[in-house]
Amino acid sequence: MNQSARQALRRGEGTAAILEAAEALFSEQGFDAVSLRQVAEQAGVSKANIIHHFGSKEGLYIAVLRGAVERCDALLESLEEGEPLERLRSYTRENLRQMFDQPEAYRLLLREVLEHGQERGRELATRVVGESFARLVALVREGQDAGALRREIDPGLMAIVLVACKVFLFQAGGVLRHLPGAEVTQDPDRYMEAVMTLLLEGAR
Repeated sequence: MNQSARQALRRGEGTAAILEAAEALFSEQGFDAVSLRQVAEQAGVSKANIIHHFGSKEGLYIAVLRGAVERCDALLESLEEGEPLERLRSYTRENLRQMFDQPEAYRLLLREVLEHGQERGRELATRVVGESFARLVALVREGQDAGALRREIDPGLMAIVLVACKVFLFQAGGVLRHLPGAEVTQDPDRYMEAVMTLLLEGAR
């Protein structure tokens, strides 16, 4: 490995450490309570290094939020082959697993939506979640083009319902699993399969 490659590797490792530290701190304390100095100390870098890579605390925060969404994007990109409905089932199941496996990033994203969605809604839509949501809508449209879903179904609404079902289990699963008659929520895979069957059968 030459010197340039080693330097690029170190930069990548440094950026990853910053994002990991920032994700943990923002998730635990919220945006306003965290300083760049805290992030720098936890990541083992200088404050100047963070500013060099991300420009500002807000730039770092957006990058952390984008990290959760990029995991969704990568999952959608990995499912480009196959029948649209099977890809939808696979995506929703695997994305729900991601949420439970990497809860800090998703809790942070949801906190931002719930606490600041009104004043930062446009920014969140354009800089954070918009592209990923558009991919999901496009996948629903593929199902319509293939004749697997009815044309009169609004693909944007279908995508919203899919996201809402995942988010609700992630946020309220601790209560849902104890409700009488809601045993399906005890197993995320089984829950998501039941949701998809209900939605897709009803949309045909």
